[in-house]
Amino acid sequence: MDLQTKLLYLFIDLILPLAIGYLCRFQSKLDKNFFQRLIVINICVIYPILSVLTLWALSLNYSLIWLPIIGVLLCIIPGIAAYFRVQNKFQSELDKGSYILSAILSNTTTLGGLCAYILYGELGYAYALMIVMLQNIVMFTFCFPLAQYYYQKSVGSNFSKQSVSTLFMNRTQLPVVGMTIGIILNATGIVRPAALELMVDPLVHLGAWTALIPIGYAIDTAGMREYYLKILDLISIKFILTPVAAYMIASLLISDEIILNTIVILAAMPTAINTVIAVQVHKLNVNIATAAFVLTTAVFIGIELPVLFVWMSGR
Repeated sequence: MDLQTKLLYLFIDLILPLAIGYLCRFQSKLDKNFFQRLIVINICVIYPILSVLTLWALSLNYSLIWLPIIGVLLCIIPGIAAYFRVQNKFQSELDKGSYILSAILSNTTTLGGLCAYILYGELGYAYALMIVMLQNIVMFTFCFPLAQYYYQKSVGSNFSKQSVSTLFMNRTQLPVVGMTIGIILNATGIVRPAALELMVDPLVHLGAWTALIPIGYAIDTAGMREYYLKILDLISIKFILTPVAAYMIASLLISDEIILNTIVILAAMPTAINTVIAVQVHKLNVNIATAAFVLTTAVFIGIELPVLFVWMSGR
């Protein structure tokens, strides 16, 4: 696939669904529940099936053991940087919590997987799945309790942890189940039927649209303009510090160029829409999370993504 074709795929599978989703804000026939159902279909149907199919055919080796660990580092690196930055940045605990979560949570699953697929095909997508394997666990066992901590700190009450059953026994864990099934099928030596290979490409595109249209619909610029200047340093944290640090660490453990490039791609992802959801649920400052999502996504699409694609396509 040449560079022009890759850029066309990015327009069709990234910019177009985001734009359509945003334009849907100005119509009344489709309500918020419709876009919520698209998210459920993506999480509970499309993504688990893709996880099974791609990991089923992946050539397993010992170097892949590092990928989920590196995926966790992609959360830890920006999280630590944001923690030290936020101490002198915001006075409100609600603001601090929103800023740190905006740094930790990135759009690695949908956007990162799509970019890896366009650059390296099914192999890149499978590597991306391996990298993000533990990030759901990080989100539910660390990020959500962290949001709850900052909220309760803001109101002066004691912090109480969520129950284990609430964290793990929910439908958002279905992609992890799909990954597990795919790895088990792979390890047992069962050959993936050729007919199933034909499903991967259309499912990747369908997955991008069902995930990105609701994201576009969720973009609400009201009330967040005052925070753009205050969160500009997220750009350097997400698009410079994290990918450079991730590459330096990964290159000590992995020599495969495609894997290293996939790690860099996922390390350079913008703030995830899940950040807005986590902040809303735990009553932190939604405007900071939304501003971070819009700002970093715009910088990613306009600057970071073209640079990555031109650089990696030419290597």
